[in-house]
Amino acid sequence: MFDTLSDRLANTFKTLRGKGRLSEADIDATAREIRIALLEADVALPVVRAFIKQIKERALGAEVSQALNPAQQVIKIVNEELIGILGGETRRLRFAKTGPTVIMLAGLQGAGKTTLAGKLGRWLKGQGHAPLLVACDLQRPNAVNQLSVVAERAGVGIYAPEPGNGVGDPVKVAQDSVEYAKTKQYDVVIVDTAGRLGIDQELMEQAADIRDAVKPDEVLFVVDAMIGQDAVNTAEAFRDGVGFDGVVLSKLDGDARGGAALSIAHVTGRQIMFASNGEKLDDFDAFHPDRMASRILGMGDVLSLIEKAEQTFSQAEAEKMAAKLQSAKGGKDFTLDDFLAQMEQVRKMGSISKLLGMLPGMAQMKDQINNIDERDVDRTAAIIKSMTPAERADATIINGSRRARIAKGSGVEVSAVKNLVERFFEARKMMSRMAQGGGMPGMPGMPGMGGGPGKQKKQQKQAKGKRKSGNPMKRKAEEQAARARREQAAQGGGALGLPAGGQQGKDFELPEEFKKFMG
Repeated sequence: MFDTLSDRLANTFKTLRGKGRLSEADIDATAREIRIALLEADVALPVVRAFIKQIKERALGAEVSQALNPAQQVIKIVNEELIGILGGETRRLRFAKTGPTVIMLAGLQGAGKTTLAGKLGRWLKGQGHAPLLVACDLQRPNAVNQLSVVAERAGVGIYAPEPGNGVGDPVKVAQDSVEYAKTKQYDVVIVDTAGRLGIDQELMEQAADIRDAVKPDEVLFVVDAMIGQDAVNTAEAFRDGVGFDGVVLSKLDGDARGGAALSIAHVTGRQIMFASNGEKLDDFDAFHPDRMASRILGMGDVLSLIEKAEQTFSQAEAEKMAAKLQSAKGGKDFTLDDFLAQMEQVRKMGSISKLLGMLPGMAQMKDQINNIDERDVDRTAAIIKSMTPAERADATIINGSRRARIAKGSGVEVSAVKNLVERFFEARKMMSRMAQGGGMPGMPGMPGMGGGPGKQKKQQKQAKGKRKSGNPMKRKAEEQAARARREQAAQGGGALGLPAGGQQGKDFELPEEFKKFMG
């Protein structure tokens, strides 16, 4: 959603990086480019004006003019101001001290409230809560049935006493759901309310009546991030008509301009709390303004990537794999079965292209990332699963006839099997090298990266000791001195020509030259 904005900002900052000092004209030109980028991204005009004003004030101040690297300082200012308009700090859910916590979802029809109720329920379940979804959208055809299906897929409870399709009182259903939750030991109640195609009085009255009946701890306004500036107008209408505590952005993975997301928090004064960025129930997480600003500026989102990895990977499994790679056999205990298990764990984290997009600097490889075929992982898994247990345990036994059989079993070309095995050996070698602290192979001379062949040869040369002189007389004198030292050592002499054992304190005397020197 923010690709266009990211590209424009990256090009703007690229022109700054080549300058040692920034003049007022440079800052004005940069501010103009940022203004155009924000307006093209459909950010609300009042937000753009406030944003540009803050950037210019700070950029013309001492923190940029006295900086060693003014371009980096400007980028830092833009990042901080971007975090500010996205809401500043991450806002957490408020939970009730006693009784079930009631969360009410409000928004227009088509914003994705029903699906989002399931996503929020699944997310809360992962946090250790017992959520209950309540079907209070009794107007939209099949809304109750949809929520029941979503709740089943999310593995959470559902309260739907009315069939819907225009039948039933949503206010009474909301009231009764709180008592039902207390009886059945649910600690969070998520109320899915009805929406309309546009703002109308009936919608506002029904939402206000449900709010007054259940007195929710949180009212979350669900907004479709793809509808542009109208999202801001709708948010203001709901804020004034019903009131809400936080915003949830749905469809953040769309290709529309993302200005609404950048505008809502600033215009309404309510923070974005959650973001939905896909169709699966797992494509949902808390909204972090600092991480989103980092993504927009092409700096990646490593913290979110680490959190995903921690949720997916087993610590015990990770330690087991590390032990195999650090073994004395040079990682040969790491088999194709282990390789497949690791690959499936990564797949559980989500789309490969999304994961790569979280890495810093990957914005420059956007086209390559978008062209990644997610089915390649399935093809690789099919090839490995077509192997016998012995072949997976020791890939070196895979010869030509075995490759042909594996290719036939997995429906691929023989060359694909050959390439996979070769890539596996290379990956195992690299991972083993890194696990043992040798750094990345193939990078000689780099600190911490392991030495290459050139470096080893140089070290061996230096270890050969002092070379013999080319002068025959001098070489003869050196050989005699060396022979004398060896004879003395053979007679029990110590190192450096000192007498061995306890003689050092008794018979040993300093040479005359040293005596004169020491006085």
